[in-house]
Amino acid sequence: MEDMINDGAKTILIVDDEQPIVDILVYNLRKEGYNTIEASDGVTAVNLALEKRPDLILLDIMLPKMDGLSVCKRIKNSYNVPIIMLTAKDGEIDKILGLELGADDYITKPFSVRELVARVKANLRKVEVVSNNQYNPNTENKKKESKIVVGDLELDLDKFEVKVRGEIIDLTLREFEVLKFLASQPEQVVTRETLLEKVWGYEYYGDIRTVDVTVRRIREKIEKDTSAPKILITKRGVGYYIASK
Repeated sequence: MEDMINDGAKTILIVDDEQPIVDILVYNLRKEGYNTIEASDGVTAVNLALEKRPDLILLDIMLPKMDGLSVCKRIKNSYNVPIIMLTAKDGEIDKILGLELGADDYITKPFSVRELVARVKANLRKVEVVSNNQYNPNTENKKKESKIVVGDLELDLDKFEVKVRGEIIDLTLREFEVLKFLASQPEQVVTRETLLEKVWGYEYYGDIRTVDVTVRRIREKIEKDTSAPKILITKRGVGYYIASK
């Protein structure tokens, strides 16, 4: 279905083998002004993504020919595009966000169309903000603010690079954004809800487990001992903060 192309609009690749779901998503996303392309299996999804370079991908986990997690990994290895995973099982959430796949978000079926559209908008908005920060040379304070150093942690905001004790750590964009938000206000406890709103870009729609799983992944990369973290600390019952020493 490549009719009704809206020039200049963002294009969303919908990958799902359940045609009724695809039809609902196509209808509602086009109503919001997006272009859509569709794939019903994993192999087609990878080929379409690399050929058409959509601005965002909605990707089901359970797919014929190649599962959604493998599709996500293949696409992310080629180019950085926001991917929202669609899953029928709550139990898959840790797997989606916990593996080194680069998935940006997830939503469980059955989902409300309103929620899904909010997630789409939030993820596209985040990409725009990052792009503007990365490529806009007209920021007076950029040099001053291009690095954040807190204890053993160093973030280079121009390169989207993180070092711990001088060693470069490979983080996904979402993990970098979480760490940046916390590191910009060391020793200040930030609630999960605030992180969800400020980093993911939506409020009551979100699931705070997204934050917990992402924090856990960051810790696995930056901490020597995840059972006794020294950099990214949990304030039980409240939220997270970056230790300044």
